[in-house]
Amino acid sequence: MRTLCLDVGGTKVAAAVHDETLGPVTRRATAGDPWASVTDLLDPLAAGGIDQLGVACGGPMEWPAGVVAPLNIPAWVGGFPLRDRLAEKYGVPVRLHNDAVCVAAAEHAFGGWGVEDLLGMVVSTGVGGGLVLGGRLVDGGTGNAGHVGHVVVDPNGPVCPCGGRGCLEGIARGPAIVDWARSRGSKATDGVDLGRLAAQGDSVALQAFARAGNALGIGIASAIHLLDVQVVAIGGGISQVPSLWPTLRRTLAEHARLSYAREVRVEPAHLGQEAGLLGAAALFDDRYWSA
Repeated sequence: MRTLCLDVGGTKVAAAVHDETLGPVTRRATAGDPWASVTDLLDPLAAGGIDQLGVACGGPMEWPAGVVAPLNIPAWVGGFPLRDRLAEKYGVPVRLHNDAVCVAAAEHAFGGWGVEDLLGMVVSTGVGGGLVLGGRLVDGGTGNAGHVGHVVVDPNGPVCPCGGRGCLEGIARGPAIVDWARSRGSKATDGVDLGRLAAQGDSVALQAFARAGNALGIGIASAIHLLDVQVVAIGGGISQVPSLWPTLRRTLAEHARLSYAREVRVEPAHLGQEAGLLGAAALFDDRYWSA
């Protein structure tokens, strides 16, 4: 089967064709009209013929209806019927799920972890998660099971885009890290720039990623105590910043004290930036789709 795969993030969209393996990936910024960005990216790939279309998209969303309202795409915050619009335009079956859920499906299906119980996370423009237990994707009542980004890690922390206070996403997502650093004098323009400054030893940048790593360590410790997974695989651009990891691991060790929690592997996702696209393809495997 020839699957057209789409990964919709807060700052960019990516697409590729999966036909036993993932083909060349194309990317485009999600600036301006996000629907135009999506179709401009997909049209050339669909012209070669496709059988089905899998979509990973930031949440929240109505699942399985595929009405998306990503907090980081203002044009769609009120709700956009992405699945139906894609099905109408391309004339093929469309399956759509949360981007972090797709990362979890991809890491379980293609990541080579060799486990049946896995929490997949994305730490990027937002922070999300997806959950595989007993070898099958767990959707939950609304398709949001595993959404670790809104675990509260600091009740007195900053207001999150969701409206709550002290959520993991409100502290550890890329824009929040950059905003915190800029409020302390950093000239960083984005997460990539701040990561570069951290690699050069800039003290504010290092503090910013340590703060995010601390929040992640607390949130992940809570998640693994609750879920009893064997692996936490973390993808997304922020997860690729080395300065994030020392504090994350130290905080995790401080809080994950029960014997089964201490054995959990918490590592960067094996599939890198292609995890969302591979997860979109995996939605057509019945292990990862129950609607």
